[in-house]
Amino acid sequence: MCMTIKLLAIGKTDSKPLQLLISEYENRLKHYIRFSMEVIPDIKNAKNLSEAQQKEKEGEMILKKLAPTDILILLDENGKQYTSVDFSNYLQKKMNSGIKQLVFVIGGPYGFSDAVYQKAQGKISLSKMTFSHQMVRLFFVEQVYRAFTILKNEPYHHR
Repeated sequence: MCMTIKLLAIGKTDSKPLQLLISEYENRLKHYIRFSMEVIPDIKNAKNLSEAQQKEKEGEMILKKLAPTDILILLDENGKQYTSVDFSNYLQKKMNSGIKQLVFVIGGPYGFSDAVYQKAQGKISLSKMTFSHQMVRLFFVEQVYRAFTILKNEPYHHR
């Protein structure tokens, strides 16, 4: 049985060059693992909602996308930080544990609802810096690709 990695993200990527780069890494990943990225549409009339209401609505949409056996990991500024090598080991451990699907989520502009935090089984931070949600997608997909090249001892990542 092979694990699947899924990336959920709120809102579409407007930048064509960024989308092309994300697609490039998604295609490269096919050699290693089943990977998919699903975009949850932006909430309609979000400007009429409070931050809390927006997080709540986004949270409901995120939770609807999960299967009962999915392991949910949030990409969160307060999450654990990994080196690329440590992240590759993290993914290897998840694969070894028999998980069917590992789901990473990039939240909306205000983060996650309490319900999403309660369901999550971990939080990862890509950096102490803040990046646009669109850039985070690219950085994350590239890091997953890098992790698999590390696990396969391929020359993409130079130690």
